[in-house]
Amino acid sequence: MRAKLTSENGATAVEYGLLVALIAAVVMGLIATLGAQLLGIFAAAASYV
Repeated sequence: MRAKLTSENGATAVEYGLLVALIAAVVMGLIATLGAQLLGIFAAAASYV
């Protein structure tokens, strides 16, 4: 019973989960920021065609 209480396997899974969530938040932020700029670039390109 004591071995299960001192096991670190669960802690590492939680840490990996937090890391993935942080990376996902950064990627979504970049897409939201760059998405508007890319939309403007493609709209300008479309007006030349």
